[in-house]
Amino acid sequence: MKVSKFGGTSVASAEQIKKVASIVQSDPTRKFIVVSAPGKRFDSDKKVTDLLIDLATVALNNMEVETQLQLVLDRYKEIAKGLGLEQPICDVIEEDLRQRVLIDKSDKEFFIDNIKASGEDNNAKLISTYFTSIGLPAQYVSPKTAGLVVNNYPERALALPEAYENLSKLNDINEIVVFPGFFGFTADGLLRTFDRGGSDITGSILAAAVHASLYENFTDVDSVFCANPRVVNDPMEIEEITYREMRELSYAGFSVFHDEALMPVYKAGIPVCIKNTNNPSATGTKIVSIRKGKHRPITGISADSGFSILYVSKYLMNREIGFGRKLLQILEEENISYEHTPSGLDDISVIFRSHQLTTENETRIIKRVKEELHAEDVHFRHEFSMIVLVGEGMNNNTGLAARAATAISRTGANIEMINQGSSEVSLSFGVHRSNENKILQELYKEFFAAVTVG
Repeated sequence: MKVSKFGGTSVASAEQIKKVASIVQSDPTRKFIVVSAPGKRFDSDKKVTDLLIDLATVALNNMEVETQLQLVLDRYKEIAKGLGLEQPICDVIEEDLRQRVLIDKSDKEFFIDNIKASGEDNNAKLISTYFTSIGLPAQYVSPKTAGLVVNNYPERALALPEAYENLSKLNDINEIVVFPGFFGFTADGLLRTFDRGGSDITGSILAAAVHASLYENFTDVDSVFCANPRVVNDPMEIEEITYREMRELSYAGFSVFHDEALMPVYKAGIPVCIKNTNNPSATGTKIVSIRKGKHRPITGISADSGFSILYVSKYLMNREIGFGRKLLQILEEENISYEHTPSGLDDISVIFRSHQLTTENETRIIKRVKEELHAEDVHFRHEFSMIVLVGEGMNNNTGLAARAATAISRTGANIEMINQGSSEVSLSFGVHRSNENKILQELYKEFFAAVTVG
């Protein structure tokens, strides 16, 4: 029995949803179908989620919502018409949206989450209606009814242990279960959305809860590539990859699969297969606990921008007990999470995602570090990227860091930071964002081009 999740591009139009139905029909073990909101139909198109954010913004500003509301409804009506569905399903979607617009707006985040979640929720209703209309008995199931219970604010939304027990009861349903991704409900009944890539997370939670034999994640590419195909020309496909490797690559910019989504299936030991809705016969990429082939030390190379560095210097810092803790305490009180903390005897750098910074909290942090920790030099630097090499085969592979550093040096770029995790699955380089693409290309030549030729 499989759980199959279909992303935004897979359910963006009537034509795409027909492909989804064909995929489900071709394999009776595809019992649970998790769907996203309709994505882009073409490059200049808008995702339904973006249309819903526009709708929420207008509503929060107490402006007329009809224009934005109709844009959302028109997308669903177009899909329904292309699928040959009758008006009632469109009426159901319209009634749902109009009710959501009227809910209490005092908590802006809660209101926006409710509006955004309607994208997945209403698409699941529409798709289950279509499945049934073509002879695929299907049932839409709400995360609230099914018991997908998540924690309360202010922490990011996570499924609670009881959610898995609740969801396991879905095995008793005989029809195909069509389940909306992206959101759950607190014990008090408040809707909460998961982080970026939330439908991946829902699919993974559901797969673990119902003890699926396989979690299929359908997207718009045949497989995961060892490097970004928009930067590296015709990169190699990855046939098999471990959970740890995929987690590292997802963290550092691989957008095919959300890194948080791996945890539920990893704990349950359920393999994942990333497949292409537009080419379902392609083998895809399998994510497993232990992969068979380890002949190549590097499995993939990824890059992600949007990092900043806080540099702190103080003479004899290494002899001052508690300095690092106090520094991180300041960041915690500013509600900032960090990624890396490379250090020397008299200096330490803290690397974190830039989106957490504002002019106000930057000024406040510098002032506090100087006054409370008596640091001699404190400053921020921005526009950095993290280049990450990932591979289970890196362990005990002599000279790999030297090869990578030499390849980067050939580009003329300066390395700001080097960090290797204790698990020896990844090796990270902090570089200026302007050098990201050329470094990625050079590292690919170093570790993959020779293999490709050979």
